[in-house]
Amino acid sequence: MLQRLRGFMRTVLYTGLILVATAASSNAAEVNGDWLVEEGLAHVRIVDCGPAKWGVIAWEKRPGGVDKENPDASKKGRPTLGMPTLLNMKKKAGTEEWHGTVYNSQDGKSYDSSIKLLSADKLEIKGCVLGFLCGGQTWTRVVELTPPPGAPKTGPAPAGQKTAAPAPAPAAAPKTPAPAPAAAPKTGAATTAASKTGAAPANPLDDICAIPEIALTMPPVAPPGGKAK
Repeated sequence: MLQRLRGFMRTVLYTGLILVATAASSNAAEVNGDWLVEEGLAHVRIVDCGPAKWGVIAWEKRPGGVDKENPDASKKGRPTLGMPTLLNMKKKAGTEEWHGTVYNSQDGKSYDSSIKLLSADKLEIKGCVLGFLCGGQTWTRVVELTPPPGAPKTGPAPAGQKTAAPAPAPAAAPKTPAPAPAAAPKTGAATTAASKTGAAPANPLDDICAIPEIALTMPPVAPPGGKAK
């Protein structure tokens, strides 16, 4: 009888340790990163911008999407690649959830939403997402970050596959006179004026927090020894 009791207590102890380890692993995991939406139509990249998390479309199964349903006429022609879709998600006190808004480019509307980790590689999102019915979805973490648009996607060759021998180097081309140096780009007033327009970077994925819609929500940064403007 005593031996059975000891065995039972040992099982309870091991089970408790496993549950604690699982919970710790989930809490230690990071919400930030690239996530494949449930239907496989897009990757959403989540980053920290100021006190909130934002998610933008980082990859599309069908490239070339346009935000044509946006009620803001100035945004109807913007590409959906690099477009914010999880907006201003802030952590709810006492929970492991972030609450904010999700923008649905299918109907041009925004909905209340929340996100939380189910495990290190599973993210639950509640709300109306990417044209689907309101409810919940489970997104899967993308291990390899999505490369910038136009960048070749490379990786190791499959095991056992022979790689082609490198091509011989081409013969050296005859030297030609160097062309005259190009004119230096204009700086000064023109550059200052451009910076004041708040234009997004050429590739919004290069600096997500600089996307105007996101940058406008961030608190001002105080210069060294001065006050925030």
